[in-house]
Formats: sequence, structure tokens, C-alpha cells
Amino acid sequence: MEPGLVGLWALVTGVGKSIGCAIVQVLHAVGTQVMAMSRTRADLDILACECSGVKTVCMDLGDWEATEQELGGMGPMDLLVNNAAIALLQPFQEITKEVFDTSFDMNLWAVMQVSQIVARGLVAWGTPGTIMNISSQASQHAIDRHSIYCSTKGAQDMLTKAMALELGPHKICINVVNPTVVSTPMGTVNWSDPQKVKTMLDCMPLGRFAKMENVVGSILFLLSDHSGMTTSATLPMDGGFLAT
Repeated sequence: MEPGLVGLWALVTGVGKSIGCAIVQVLHAVGTQVMAMSRTRADLDILACECSGVKTVCMDLGDWEATEQELGGMGPMDLLVNNAAIALLQPFQEITKEVFDTSFDMNLWAVMQVSQIVARGLVAWGTPGTIMNISSQASQHAIDRHSIYCSTKGAQDMLTKAMALELGPHKICINVVNPTVVSTPMGTVNWSDPQKVKTMLDCMPLGRFAKMENVVGSILFLLSDHSGMTTSATLPMDGGFLAT
């Protein structure tokens, strides 16, 4: 089934590597016009070469004023994928204000701001749209040394529901996906301890971590026409972890 995304405009944040990059590649392949955002120019240049016609924006979403200035004047985006995120892990008793602020700035504040900008454009133009937030199974289950990360993702899940409630009358759908550990550079760094990995996999009925295509495929479905009645949903992609 075709996703029905040909000619639509999509903004994807955090596209430098891994999931964000894969999302851009898939959207480009199905005929979507993509604006790709990252704070690393070299990564954007590589992506632009791989996906001809993709527009790139190099900026740090941690800068509220710069984000408003850069994105405030863009045309309406039909689709938004809030993929940019950060995972700074510390034991609870050692959490610093810097880690707290940085984590919430990227994982919640930036998600809200970019979503506001896109939603305002859609409402002003009177067009429907879809916003996808990329959360984590950590939003629904406590994980050792992940106190702040779990908190930011839990807040992101609830923000998604509140957004869906307020933006639904404008025909804007908001959903969130909650993957388990994904085989990405960030996942590899934070899950390099074999005992930590074993403990997690022992709690997963499928007994394996997710592949990028598992996550990207679900996101593509939720962006497509086939999920037009789905909003405020949280979709676990956790190999059954939350069932245990």
C-alpha cells in the first residue's frame, strides 16, 4: 500500500545519524519533500548528497531564539518528526543541574517549540497534518541510571496526549512511538555493558533489540493516510518488554 505522502512537506529533526537519517531517506524515497535538521553540517552534507532535493538546516535546537528565527518563516509543514534527543546517564544521587537542564531542553522543550511552530502554520493555512514524537520504552518503565532520561520521555508522552487533545479539532494528528534499545551509535554507547544488556534482554519475550527499520516502518505508517484515525497513541516497539 502506498503511504500517500507524495508531494507533502516534512520536517525531521536530529537527522545527523541513525534513525533520523533513515527517516529522511524513507520519506525521500516515497516522494515526500523533506527539510532535514541537524547541528552537524558534515552529516547534513552527506545526507544532501544521498537524497537529492532534500533541504537542510544546520542549527542547535537548544537555542530557543535561533530556532524561532530559523523555522518561524518557513512555509507550512504537513508532517513533523521530532527525532532529536539526548541521553545523558547518571546515577540518581549524582545528577547535576546541567544534565537535568540539557536533557529537558532537548527532549521536551525543543519538541514543544518545534511542534508549536509547525502547528501554527497548519492552523493558519487550515490544512491537516501529522506530528510524530520519538519517545522510548523508558517513558513507561524505570531503568537504572536513566532517571532524567525516563523523566523527559515520560513527559514527552503526556505532552503528546495534550497536544492531540488541543490540535485534533484542527485535523492535526499527534502520536508517539516508544522503541526499546535500537542498534544505533547512541544505543551502543549506553548499552555497552554485557551484563546490562543481558538483564534487559532477559525481560524481553522476543529476546532482541530493535533494528532501525522496525522503528522507521512504524513511523512511516503513522505518518501515512492509513493511520488517519490514530491520534494521541503511544506505540511500544519493545519486543514485549512492557508486558513482563
